[in-house]
Amino acid sequence: MILFPAIDIRDGKCVRLIQGDYGKQQTFGDPVEMAKKWEEAGAEFLHIVDLDGALFGETKNLSAIQLILETIHIPIQLGGGIRSLEKVERLMEMGVSRVILGSAALRDEQFLDEALETYGPAIAVSIDAKNGFVATDGWTKTSEVEALAFAKKLEEKGCQTIVYTDIAKDGMLSGPNFSELEKINRETTMDVIASGGVSSLEDLRKLKALNMYGAIIGKAIYTGKINLEQALKEVTIC
Repeated sequence: MILFPAIDIRDGKCVRLIQGDYGKQQTFGDPVEMAKKWEEAGAEFLHIVDLDGALFGETKNLSAIQLILETIHIPIQLGGGIRSLEKVERLMEMGVSRVILGSAALRDEQFLDEALETYGPAIAVSIDAKNGFVATDGWTKTSEVEALAFAKKLEEKGCQTIVYTDIAKDGMLSGPNFSELEKINRETTMDVIASGGVSSLEDLRKLKALNMYGAIIGKAIYTGKINLEQALKEVTIC
């Protein structure tokens, strides 16, 4: 299982939100320094979200993202406000390894199809669920589309990787929604990256036992509840 340290960027700073609430923010400094810190701790892949992009629909923190790409030597996956093939192409040219589509994947089927056809496994889709339904616009709105049904539709279209987040769990350090993650992983063949609520090594053990492809760790490594180096050793134990 791959562990993805999360770097959420807002106004050029590394922050954490609670349950996706832009009014409940903790700031943890410079995103480039955080990227270096997690790489030095042994991370093999970073998960980066442009929160301003997710909210406003266009990438707002390109300068910080570019600096991260120039500074570290491990791949990154990036999401937040990516709603055109031109933007996907630009990010790929910058050096982003995997682009994560969010709201646009739900709203613009033609864009989703073209992105998957053009870039294949370099495209992932984020399914952010609130009470079982897909949330959009930086988690500020909830659609009428059921998360599992959307996942199955993505699989039919050839999507290979999804990031599944239970918004109620995000930033709460209360543990992931294991039942929903197990269901998504069981009923599709896609690589599922678990996101939201990871708060302990025991959570990681449970996710590994569910055969998750990956797990995103955010607040827990920023507050010290999880030591990343120790966590990385934990998930490599056979």
